[in-house]
Amino acid sequence: MGRSMVHVLASGVFFSGFLKDMWCLPRPLSPPLHRITMSHSAALEYGFPSTHSTNAVSVAVYALFLLADPESTVPLNVKIFLQVLSSCYATSIILGRLYCGMHGFLDVVIGSALGALLSSLQYWFGEAFDHFIHAGSFEVPAIVILIILALVRIHPEPADDCPCFDDSVAFAGVFIGVELGNWHFARSGFAWDQPVFATVPFRLETLGWPTTIARIVLGVFLIFAWRGMMKPALLKTLPPVFRVIEKLGLSLPRRFFVQASEYKQVPKQLNGDNVIPSVSEIPSLLTSIRYPRRSRSVSVGPQSEADAYETLAYREKLRRESTQEKLAANPKISEGSAESPGCFGVTTSRSASNDSTAGLQLTPASSGTNLYKSMLGTEAALYTPSTPGSRSANTKSSRRPSQERRQLEREEREMFSKLEKPRVRYDVEVITKLIVYIGIGWIAVEGAPLLFEKIGLGVDDHPG
Repeated sequence: MGRSMVHVLASGVFFSGFLKDMWCLPRPLSPPLHRITMSHSAALEYGFPSTHSTNAVSVAVYALFLLADPESTVPLNVKIFLQVLSSCYATSIILGRLYCGMHGFLDVVIGSALGALLSSLQYWFGEAFDHFIHAGSFEVPAIVILIILALVRIHPEPADDCPCFDDSVAFAGVFIGVELGNWHFARSGFAWDQPVFATVPFRLETLGWPTTIARIVLGVFLIFAWRGMMKPALLKTLPPVFRVIEKLGLSLPRRFFVQASEYKQVPKQLNGDNVIPSVSEIPSLLTSIRYPRRSRSVSVGPQSEADAYETLAYREKLRRESTQEKLAANPKISEGSAESPGCFGVTTSRSASNDSTAGLQLTPASSGTNLYKSMLGTEAALYTPSTPGSRSANTKSSRRPSQERRQLEREEREMFSKLEKPRVRYDVEVITKLIVYIGIGWIAVEGAPLLFEKIGLGVDDHPG
């Protein structure tokens, strides 16, 4: 079941992040919504689809599948309780994302559908996939690993600096490490073949609680030790290698990642790992769990650049609707442009912006936010009625848009200054994260179990 959960959760995070960066749809507009979150990085992610809903539904649906299986030996009362608990778990997560203002209905519906699909695939085809991986030669897991790496490589380039790709890389690494470790552990002579291939030996009545707790503590320590040693080592040794690769023209840069030729070294205190925190972050994490209200933040207004440009587009839509209503109410009012204003002019900088973006092509190197700026313009339509034949009125009409334009620009600058700033990311972080999480997956399914057997924390007998 643990291996199945890895498959479901890893694929859920990866493919939901894949869709987020493909569609680049922001979270629900704020205001009017108030957003409640305990993660600052969540504000930088897109909203469609909801990864929380994907993971919650995938876990709940897979649990319901197992409980409804004809071969299930769970007592009826316990089965009903677990079914209700699984349903309440998924429902609470979905409704919680809506209540917190982090997602809209379409986000959670598509996210839930994705989670149900992934858990269904795991239930119906997971056993056949495991047999395909573990019963074959090394070429089989090697092909699976190459497919996963290809999916990482073709992960869409987002329009904004979205951290979805980082989470996708981390879970792809865990998936690779688990499959590689399971394949090798199945041939080590320590693995059990029941209930599935490459089962880690464990029997609570044989080991007892003290030994079981010792295994858990040691396993967690190994994972944190691996991450604590390998991450700084790779961030220090990989930049020179990347510079050589870049000179040879073989680098595959991603947008929003600084290339090795543009920096000397990666800062030591590099935070932003949303999957497994560093040891130094554990105290603050425990404090947030103990006192959730301290770390919870309620925000009103745009938090990311995607939010900001959606807000500008919404303002423009409201102004256009207001202008059209006034024009419809008084047919004598003519709608003019900035180049040829009438007696009642509508001044806009949108047309100039559209002219400047004519023929604009989106390339991987161009910034999506700059594209948004050029498409939206610096100002929406301003309705400035004036009195025909009045010189003073015409003078006022020509000045008022300029004053309102400056006011809008000041408001926009203030809005962008309050946005959540994404940290600088470096090209070596992708390979570093991939290697670190491959190692974490391998430690969980092979490294730690082999160590348990060697130091006397394993199960000596084979299941009869």
